[in-house]
Amino acid sequence: MSMQNTPASERIHIGIFGKRNAGKSSLINALTGQDLAIVSDVKGTTTDPVLKTMELLPLGPVVMIDTPGLDDTGVLGEERIKKTYQILNKTDIALLIVDASEGFSSENQQILNRIKEKEIPYLVVYNKSDLLPEETPLPIESSILVSARNQENIFQLKERIAALLPDENRDKPIVRDLINENDVVVLVVPIDSAAPKGRLILPQQQTIRDLLEANALPIIAKENTLRETLASLQKDPALVITDSQVFQTVNNILPSRIPLTSFSILFARYKGDLDALVEGADALDSLKDGSHVLISEGCTHHRQCDDIGTVKLPRWLKEYTGASLQLSFTSGTEFPMDLSAYDLIIHCGGCMLNEREMKYRIRCAKDNHVPITNYGTAIAKIKGILAKSLKPFENQ
Repeated sequence: MSMQNTPASERIHIGIFGKRNAGKSSLINALTGQDLAIVSDVKGTTTDPVLKTMELLPLGPVVMIDTPGLDDTGVLGEERIKKTYQILNKTDIALLIVDASEGFSSENQQILNRIKEKEIPYLVVYNKSDLLPEETPLPIESSILVSARNQENIFQLKERIAALLPDENRDKPIVRDLINENDVVVLVVPIDSAAPKGRLILPQQQTIRDLLEANALPIIAKENTLRETLASLQKDPALVITDSQVFQTVNNILPSRIPLTSFSILFARYKGDLDALVEGADALDSLKDGSHVLISEGCTHHRQCDDIGTVKLPRWLKEYTGASLQLSFTSGTEFPMDLSAYDLIIHCGGCMLNEREMKYRIRCAKDNHVPITNYGTAIAKIKGILAKSLKPFENQ
């Protein structure tokens, strides 16, 4: 997977915040050396968060998020400011842009306080240094003085941004820490009406790449060819990874001695909180008539006739609990801020969300004392194979 093809969910998300006309869009253009963002002297040119995927050396593939001004006005302005604050939920690195000729404002301080509360690495960028006397001191720490117009200190700014990324975020394993070099790993990939035509879904692609990084030997099979695939191997695979929708089918075929898990459970560990999601799955046993379950997906897609989120999961929940449940569904950015009405949240694997936003959603559930799990973990629980699917992680 080249850097140009790095999925947005795997890119570092850099949020650009500040008041109107502080130079947020100009700074994006200066950092990238391209006219990617519209620049105008008219306040409020950016009216909605705008996400731009690009390369930002020395950091690599990133998503730059240009946001509306913190001092926007009127009813619409309030909504725009609300959207700006919501962007913090997916921001890995925050740049607070301050017009150096105006100084630090109360709006700047309010969002900086929120950035610190969320423990987001940040840098305060005083723009328009060309309007200041030479050697003007910076009033707060973690700051830098630049001029987007004159390209002053832009190279230094890039270096400072790259230094903010924690080392543990640079090369996280999906599965390669669970296997050894030259191990055979079988990946079970159903091809049905819900599978994207001509390609594999993102978690499957990423897992294959991670196995190749480990010099392992990935073998891809459909569930209806798994038995023949296993028979053709000279030795047992070190691990079988399956799509959650065919968990039970694969488990019925697989000898008990061969370790089994799912893509969704791998991603629960990779960009979420596996322990919390496993604990959340136990709440399935407490559901009763009238219990309210939120089924949430991180992306929007065309619903198929046997869609997992809106058709299969509800059916399996009814079969497992025997209860008449109240179900709600959300997708994309529509994750509710108030979760107190729910008895359980079942979230997708989050392949289209970055790690920070996935962890934010899990943390919101915890703060509201609402158990949360994900598709793969819930399905493994429903099918009675959760304990087996967690065994590969016991020594981690």
